[in-house]
Amino acid sequence: MTQLTIGFIGLGNMGGPMASNLAKAGYNVVGFDVNPEAITRATENGVQASDSLLNVASSADIIFTMLPNGKFVKEVWEQIIDHVKPTATLVDTSTADVETSKLVHELAKSHGVKSVDAPVSGGVTGAQNAKLTFMVGGEQDAIDVVLPLLDIMGQKAVNCGGPGAGQSAKICNNLILGINIVAVSEAFALAEKLGLSSEALFDVASTSTGQCWALTTYCPVPGLVPTSPSNNNYKPGAPATMLLKDLRLAQDAAKSSDACTPLGNHTIDIFEDFIKDGFGEQDFSAIIKYIRANQAK
Repeated sequence: MTQLTIGFIGLGNMGGPMASNLAKAGYNVVGFDVNPEAITRATENGVQASDSLLNVASSADIIFTMLPNGKFVKEVWEQIIDHVKPTATLVDTSTADVETSKLVHELAKSHGVKSVDAPVSGGVTGAQNAKLTFMVGGEQDAIDVVLPLLDIMGQKAVNCGGPGAGQSAKICNNLILGINIVAVSEAFALAEKLGLSSEALFDVASTSTGQCWALTTYCPVPGLVPTSPSNNNYKPGAPATMLLKDLRLAQDAAKSSDACTPLGNHTIDIFEDFIKDGFGEQDFSAIIKYIRANQAK
């Protein structure tokens, strides 16, 4: 098997399974996380634990980061950049703002290091089952280096363009997702008021013009789609706070580029109210509870 050493910084709900899938494929994977429990889970699945960021940086040929936001990505890349191999490639799979993504690309370039932004879609289940979609940005020679690894962790990798293009694609995709999950929830709540069964609406919409991922894979009504968190009392999945973060990133990008996104802005308002009511750690598909509650008023 290849002698490449893969570094993985961030071994949480997403990063842990991703790193483990690389280890299961035969790669030497060295991982780090500030959470000891995350490290323990990863080591149980074949990842070697490192005691510091700098050890990961100095030992790995390709280094992945999977972190909560762009602030952490920037801080970590700034800490490790002077310690990585000159031939190394840095890959950020976090969801970050486009501006920060471009900044860390420039940081890597200034040190002669290849870099890629490759945020993901597919959630925790996708990470566990190696069914993620990667939205990839960067120079072609850097992308070519990491594509074989992305193919192990996911089912598809889309080359979106130059540095930061992957992050641009991710926030646009999640803008669609956020609007769609609210629209699907509104439709089911309306159907309930009209006396139309959820099963009937699903059968119609899933095979006609209302068809979308938020309906057919992530339906907010339990009992209709086996993969939906609604069948597990809305346990994430992806918590509502996470989707709200992505929607805000989309709005920030819209403002900086003078784009008009009124539905995205209104969707933020809806999720903010939902989270204020104490539902932030439930899956974002639980937004149907907010829709129902407000219809009843």
